Parts: sequence; structure tokens; C-alpha cells
Amino acid sequence: MDQITIGKFILKKRKEQNFTQEQLAERLGVSNKTVSKWETGKCMPDYSIIEPLCRELKITLSELLDGKEDENSIRTYDTRQILKMMKETQYLKNKKLMLIGIFVSLFGIVFLIFSQLIGGTDIQEMLSGFTLGISFPLMLLGIILIIRSKCRRGKGL
Repeated sequence: MDQITIGKFILKKRKEQNFTQEQLAERLGVSNKTVSKWETGKCMPDYSIIEPLCRELKITLSELLDGKEDENSIRTYDTRQILKMMKETQYLKNKKLMLIGIFVSLFGIVFLIFSQLIGGTDIQEMLSGFTLGISFPLMLLGIILIIRSKCRRGKGL
């Protein structure tokens, strides 16, 4: 699978259907910037949008994955299997994002605790303030990553 080849194929098929990026995006419930990213090969369509995209462009999943029309192709893809694989891949990405968020939050908590344990001399107070200053952004970043992974999972991304 070559993202750039697939992107060019999406562009070609969109134009054959006389859709603008905006029109295709509206039909699929995504932004026109998302369609643009597909067409330039910057990213691939999400598994949840693959079937509607193929329907709108009047292509098969195997044609999309090959990035070309091939009426004589003997290669077949089991659409359900591929979509399941894509869904599982995205699930693992979300899980990884959540684990990173948890780790970063815990790291922030460790910094917070450490900042409370040190103190006394001017250098220790400075170090305490520094670790306290780092702890809150780390905890906030961790929480944002956790929320982001949950939102992506909820959207089926």
C-alpha cells in the first residue's frame, strides 16, 4: 500500500465523479482538509470511512488499496477482514496513546511528590519550585492524552 498512489487514485476517482473536495467531504462527514490530506498522501482514510468512500467513488476496496482500477485482477480482499484489521490497529494506537497519557500523568505526580520532599537551602527550594512547576504541565498533558484517546475511541477512529 502506497499512500501517495492511493491518494492520487482517490483524487482521480473524485474528479471522475465530478465532486469537489468539499462535496466529497460533506457526503462522508469529514472536512475538506481531510480529503486533501488523503489525496496528497499525507494520511490514509480511517477504517470507519473506507466503505462509504469506496461507495461514493464507485470503487472496490481492493482497487482503493491497490491505488488503481484493475478489472482483471485475480487478487481478492475480504473487506470485513481488512476493516477488522484496520479497526484493531486503530484500537492499539488509542491504547498506546492512553498508556502514554497515564505514564506522563504518573511522572507528573512523582515530580509533585518530589517537590514536597525537598526544601531547606536556597538551592533545594529552587529545585523544589522547579519540580513543582514541571509536575502540573505533565499531569495536564497526561490527562489531555487520556481524554484524546477516549474521544478517538468513541468516534470509532
